[in-house]
Amino acid sequence: MKTIVALISGSGTNMLAIHEATLKGVIANAALSCVMCNIPEAPGIDKAKSLGIPTKVINHKDFVTREEFDQALVNKVNNVNPDIIVLAGFMRILSPVFTSAFEGRIINIHPSLLPKYPGLKTHEQVIKNKDSHHGISIHFVNEELDGGPLIAQGFIKVGDIQNKATLQERIQKIEHDLYPKIIHAILAKEISYSSLGTIYSPSCQIYKNRIYYDF
Repeated sequence: MKTIVALISGSGTNMLAIHEATLKGVIANAALSCVMCNIPEAPGIDKAKSLGIPTKVINHKDFVTREEFDQALVNKVNNVNPDIIVLAGFMRILSPVFTSAFEGRIINIHPSLLPKYPGLKTHEQVIKNKDSHHGISIHFVNEELDGGPLIAQGFIKVGDIQNKATLQERIQKIEHDLYPKIIHAILAKEISYSSLGTIYSPSCQIYKNRIYYDF
């Protein structure tokens, strides 16, 4: 049985989608073994507890430096020793203390078509700039913010959507569909990390190209 650790900071919608995917076999032979969070009052922690998933809260405000927090996080993750670490709405920039400790085992999902719009407020920027398309990017994590090797991207046509909430809802549908599939492929060793770029097996060549979602 493969093990997954999810790092969250908020509501945990992607974390819940991952857990459901393990139950349905979309992510085969795997379990969400721990949910870790840097914000004690985050709703996602209560949701994980209600599902019987082990949780750990490491409040970043208890540490003087980013590196001290990251080392504490490294220690907690090492105690679980997961096969993969999934950032699922984790709103902290990770330092090399963390990224180097788990190189090739950390993935993130970001609500933009990287390299466009790294960081925050991606939906607002799409609307402001009248972009024709919007989507999500899944990538391996390194010390560069939203800059690790891309794994997969999914996108929609924005059309006449000018409402952030509506746009965000549609983007989350892509996240909840594509993220579990990529986690499964990585755990099955059909997708792997290289410092030179993502390596795909023949069965995963589809993920080299952006995937269009018609909804």
